[in-house]
Amino acid sequence: MSEASGLPPGQFEIEELPRFGWGKFAFRFPPQTEGVEVAVGGDVSAPLIVRGELRELPRVDQISDLHCVTTWSKCGLRWSGFRFRDFYQAIVETKAARQPGADLVVLRCHDGYDQSLPLEDLLAPDVLLADRLEGRPLPIAHGAPLRLVAPAHYGYKNVKHVRSIEFWRDAREYRFAGPRFMDHPRARVALEERGRGVPSWVLRKTYPALIPPIRWLFRFALARHERRVAEAPRSRR
Repeated sequence: MSEASGLPPGQFEIEELPRFGWGKFAFRFPPQTEGVEVAVGGDVSAPLIVRGELRELPRVDQISDLHCVTTWSKCGLRWSGFRFRDFYQAIVETKAARQPGADLVVLRCHDGYDQSLPLEDLLAPDVLLADRLEGRPLPIAHGAPLRLVAPAHYGYKNVKHVRSIEFWRDAREYRFAGPRFMDHPRARVALEERGRGVPSWVLRKTYPALIPPIRWLFRFALARHERRVAEAPRSRR
């Protein structure tokens, strides 16, 4: 499909939703997916652990697209979860008490991946902490037990397997897993913020070469994980 069809600049549509990401994390999975536990910390007055409080927030269902920075897009995904804005207002503001100026949000994940976004971007009404996809519990391939859905931002900001959400005054506690040029502070799709210091048209032309090997790697890693889970004694599951 072309930009005239409604896709953002430089994107093409695919039919399936692959497990995808930075290759070094392909073989890392959360220890369990049956319950949600998220730590809130950073420059806050009262760090805490969020468990059942999420279920007290209004549940939101929405249809939105996922745009990978490598140029593929999966459109019309049905997500269900909780607005980050509601999570922030009901839990972070009232219980953790974010300190003034702590506007950089760092999300850390069970697979070892970290990402960041400005708080103002996460407070957009379509940003979710999602636990369901296409009417079913979120599968481990796509972020169970909880993931971020931020449709205005490239997929590498839509982190999977969220384990902690931290609010910082600066980036002293955040390090991107790859080369710095691949991590834009906001990565907004509409502005084609694919990275920093490198023209977007260069990344648009070079990133697609990464798609086949990364898809194969993540598919292989998931199949191996599922096989190990199936073979494990029931007492260990």
